Amino acid sequence: MHIPDGFIPWTQCVIYYIILIVALYFATKWAKKNLDDKHVPLMAILAAGIFAIMSMNMPIPFGTSGHMVGGCLVALVFCAPEAAVLVFTIVLLIQALIFGDGGITALGTNVLNMGIIGGCVGLYTFKGLKNTIGKYPAIGVAAWLATVIAAAAAVELAIAGTFPLTLGIYSMVLYHMFIGIIEAVLTVIVIMALEKYRPDLLMWNKQTQGGK
Repeated sequence: MHIPDGFIPWTQCVIYYIILIVALYFATKWAKKNLDDKHVPLMAILAAGIFAIMSMNMPIPFGTSGHMVGGCLVALVFCAPEAAVLVFTIVLLIQALIFGDGGITALGTNVLNMGIIGGCVGLYTFKGLKNTIGKYPAIGVAAWLATVIAAAAAVELAIAGTFPLTLGIYSMVLYHMFIGIIEAVLTVIVIMALEKYRPDLLMWNKQTQGGK
């Protein structure tokens, strides 16, 4: 769902960049308060993993590309969508500068979709469902929903006049409904592994409650 340069008018890019700057302000404040020596390497590892999974993408007609995201995983591990903002800003900037995947002018748009929307939807969906359906099912649903809703790129492309809204949403959402299933499974596996072997790294584990 990387939007490349040229797909969004510069006037709209400015708006998305303003959103990114505000999000980075709060994310930086969060990082200064919450990240310590053992969580910085964890964030770097997650960023590297997300970089890898997002490199495996497929072209989508009337959209951009389809791939797993990882915004929900980052937000859950650190119990903060701010962490997803930091990770995706770094990852998407590197991908745009070095590999031409996405674009510099569209950086704000892409971080909004994958980092801000993906992180917020993932974390707060989990918090809303964990006491109703259990911890791990809630993680799976949250990861799936965050991936599907991150396909909001279709809405931005429609606003920009790049693709028709109906075709864009149908195409992007349809692809990411299937991709989201894979992401849901992997997110649950990673969280379970961290809980078993390194629970001390999980801010999510420390700050949330709920049955398994």
